[in-house]
Amino acid sequence: MNTHTHVGVYGLAVWEQFYLLIQKARGPYYGKWDLPGGRMEFGESPETALKREFDEETGIIPLQWSIRSSQSVVVNWEYRGEPEEVHHIGILYDVIIGQNNNPLEQIKRNPDGEDSLGAAWFTLEQVKDLQLTPFAQYMMNLSQKER
Repeated sequence: MNTHTHVGVYGLAVWEQFYLLIQKARGPYYGKWDLPGGRMEFGESPETALKREFDEETGIIPLQWSIRSSQSVVVNWEYRGEPEEVHHIGILYDVIIGQNNNPLEQIKRNPDGEDSLGAAWFTLEQVKDLQLTPFAQYMMNLSQKER
């Protein structure tokens, strides 16, 4: 079995009572809803990667962010017909977005051609019916406890 380690940065953006998620376009979480984010490019700081990934996947650039947690999970899946085990490590952020315009209308709802099938805003009640990635589930559980 092939093994792989993936380190990424992910953020939970909340606008009023809505939570911003993206639907995964590939990888072991295909079709599930995830936090916007992804892999850091070589030499890139985690915060720069978070801003870049948010822009690429949602069209929104965070104004502020703070590290909430780090988590890891091992995921088994099949890649090109071969079993693979991925150790997925995430640096998880709380994200604050600008309030100048209504961000509910200004997101990329269509695929980005890379990792996202599109972004969407959900209420906490709606999130309960979604299939979430482990990191998204973790952050949503924290949000639910804080309410």
